[in-house]
Amino acid sequence: MKKFEGVLICTDLDGTLLKNDKSISRENSEAIEYFKAEGGKFTFVTGRMPYFSEAARDMVKPNAPIGCINGGGIYDFEEGKYVCAEILPREALDLVEYALANIKGMGVSVYTFERIYFSAENSAMEEFRKATGVANAVMPYRDITLPIAKIVFGDENLKSKEKLATILNEHPMAKDFDFVSSERTLYEILPKGVNKGAVLPKLSAYLGIDSSRTIAIGDYNNDIPMLKAAALGIAVANACPEAKAAADYVTVSNEEHAIARIISGLENGEIKFS
Repeated sequence: MKKFEGVLICTDLDGTLLKNDKSISRENSEAIEYFKAEGGKFTFVTGRMPYFSEAARDMVKPNAPIGCINGGGIYDFEEGKYVCAEILPREALDLVEYALANIKGMGVSVYTFERIYFSAENSAMEEFRKATGVANAVMPYRDITLPIAKIVFGDENLKSKEKLATILNEHPMAKDFDFVSSERTLYEILPKGVNKGAVLPKLSAYLGIDSSRTIAIGDYNNDIPMLKAAALGIAVANACPEAKAAADYVTVSNEEHAIARIISGLENGEIKFS
């Protein structure tokens, strides 16, 4: 039996596996290849859609389907299809209308399972496109007829983002959806029960891996459900305080080859399954 056979590692990308310049260190790449060669399953769980996760896929080279849409889907690049996907009810568009009526200048993007549409522009949406390279496809949110995966609000003014979170969570329809802060300037509406943690049991079942042999690694609030769902939740040193509090271990930062350190810790017994 190989050293890591029956072990599944799921990692966040930005701020966790990826360095601040969005690259993967040689140390992490070599450790991932070693982990896979010794029978381990390695993948990433991201808020991104599959259609703009291909660059990450090419760098990471996962040997299992990825978790995407902040837990709203599992996508198999080898098969070129979703293993599973959760559709956001269209009533969420009423929340968009409510938010825009109450907060001036809020940016809005609507994610379908095929592409992203920008329905309200601001500097946060512009910065998002610059960072990801996604095309600026403009369409009013009410005109989008394709199934919706999630809705993302953005604002560089963090007080506006805080107000958004408050009014959405106090809305009578709040109980029908989940909300998450996915980055400093971004706030999302997701289908009820969808989060990164929801991916772990689905993915481990799909791969035939016991849930007691799963590891999740992350750095931000939207990673917390994944850290809690895994048998071992590990936060990087640069993680937000809430993610560190939810983790079983805290390792080195994303600039210090955190994934390599974790794989080494598994091998030498510094990191153990209970």
